[in-house]
Amino acid sequence: MAGLDPVSFLRSTPPFDGLPPNLFQVASDVLEIVYQPEGAVLVERGGPPMDHLYVIRKGAVRLERDGQTLQILEEGETFGYTSLITGKATLDVTVDEDLLAYRIPSTAFNALLAYAPFAGHFATGLAERLRNSLERASVATFHTDLATPVESLVRRGPVSVASTATIGEAARVMRENDVSAVLVNAEPPGIVTDRDLRNRVLANGLGPDTPVTRIYSHPLRTMPARTAISEAWQTLLDAGVHHLPLTREDGIIGVLSSTDLLKCTAQGPVAVLRRVERMASRDSLPGYADKVAEMVSSLLVGGLEVTAIAGLVARLNDALITRILRWAEADLGGAPCAYAWMVFGSEGRMEQTLLTDQDNALVYERDTPEVRSWFAQFAERANDDLEAAGFPSCAGRYMARHWLGPFPEWHDRFRTWIDDPNPQALLQTAIFLDFRRVYGTLDLEPLDAALSSARNHRTFIAAMAKAALNFQPPPSLLLRVKSGAEVDLKLHGVSPIVFLARCYGVEAGSLERNTFERLRAAVRSGLIGDDARETISEAYRYLLGLRLRAQLRMIAGGKRASNLVRLSELSSVERSRLKEAFRAIRDWQDKAAYHYRTDLF
Repeated sequence: MAGLDPVSFLRSTPPFDGLPPNLFQVASDVLEIVYQPEGAVLVERGGPPMDHLYVIRKGAVRLERDGQTLQILEEGETFGYTSLITGKATLDVTVDEDLLAYRIPSTAFNALLAYAPFAGHFATGLAERLRNSLERASVATFHTDLATPVESLVRRGPVSVASTATIGEAARVMRENDVSAVLVNAEPPGIVTDRDLRNRVLANGLGPDTPVTRIYSHPLRTMPARTAISEAWQTLLDAGVHHLPLTREDGIIGVLSSTDLLKCTAQGPVAVLRRVERMASRDSLPGYADKVAEMVSSLLVGGLEVTAIAGLVARLNDALITRILRWAEADLGGAPCAYAWMVFGSEGRMEQTLLTDQDNALVYERDTPEVRSWFAQFAERANDDLEAAGFPSCAGRYMARHWLGPFPEWHDRFRTWIDDPNPQALLQTAIFLDFRRVYGTLDLEPLDAALSSARNHRTFIAAMAKAALNFQPPPSLLLRVKSGAEVDLKLHGVSPIVFLARCYGVEAGSLERNTFERLRAAVRSGLIGDDARETISEAYRYLLGLRLRAQLRMIAGGKRASNLVRLSELSSVERSRLKEAFRAIRDWQDKAAYHYRTDLF
């Protein structure tokens, strides 16, 4: 953009790039060019507010409060809008490097605020600005509108049979109407699908004269016809079914099948789930990670929020793990006792998008040399298969092949971590507090009880908070495009929020694993205010989305996805919002340090 004239530069800068021609003309007609030398003070906190919106062409300005640098703004970034909207000067603004800027007066700015997309960019609340800021990535060509109601996918009304029908009659009705499911008008009503005919009829040797009520599924699960396609995916995956009747006020209007969703979203989660279900052997595992990446890219470009994408990925990964563990059971002849396969980290919190290092463990009911040997082989097979599917081995060795043992051993381990919060215990406890059972029948309620009881151990919580505060955003002065700054979005953004939210969740006595839910639990317990929760939640959502988009760009360019991004590779909006998110995290950490009195440890 170096060679652009002022009007063209403004036109290429968000949010002016999205203005309709007539509104952009309002801005361009009054555009002014200003120069300010290094050290010039443009506004002082508490003094007269700014009366122009500034867009930086060259140079930089420094935002300060009480002599502390909060943010450095550079080319393409804007400032002055807070003064214009609130009528107050809340920060000191000083030129950090000789400044060339374009500006428009308050009258024109206020006129442009009538255009909602423009106003959203300059929302006064950080949470709202972050919500409005993420641009869609150009990493895929999938454009299905995920908000479309699922009723648009249903081409015919429901097909049903009487409660007195036989299996043979139900099968004939399905064939004649070319459907894969029929409703059964019984009390309670239910459904029979083509899978039921395979798994409950043929597999069990039942004859065509068997009453259909013997094999039908009930009570009937239904879904509102106005449900969005994206929500329908989640419902089908959660329920573990392939057909759901759609309802309106006057009753059932049709039956949605996973095939219907598959046809309209060929790169969606239903397609990946179908691929997992059809895996005949371990030879099918390679390529799973690529399919997930394709799906995630498609969903992101389709407009689905990153947290919803993460939830879908977690459900697919759970289905894959279930299949892998069943293969291992078949290989070894069945488990000798009850057990549970646990996952941790982002997978435990259901916040993973692209596949990352394995974080899992294995707990079993009782301990004998034979039992321990069986589960050691079991864990080796499962970890190897997950690696083949695209889950790399964990460098920290948080994998079932290293972390397995009988339940009493695990329970004692949890109690020791909480009762004796030494540095090594805190390191291990942090990730294990995210545990989530994916497969197995062993009851883990005593581990939940140990986790819940940690709220009464103030020393443990405070020590955990002190450890969490070791993860911090980079200093504002280092966040400069000119310096070639590179930021680790996980280390400096995601982890500070995850670790501190975990502390608040434990203090609230919550058993939630998800970061957003832990923050809500903290609000319910009066530990933080709802405004703080909203700001941190949106900062977290923004960071997850920004990282995902950057990683998908890396993959599309043939590179390995990482957490590192260069500020120069981000748009001016992305840079500004990233700096604001970091500032919000630092403010939250300062309040948390006082709340937990971490200075005493």
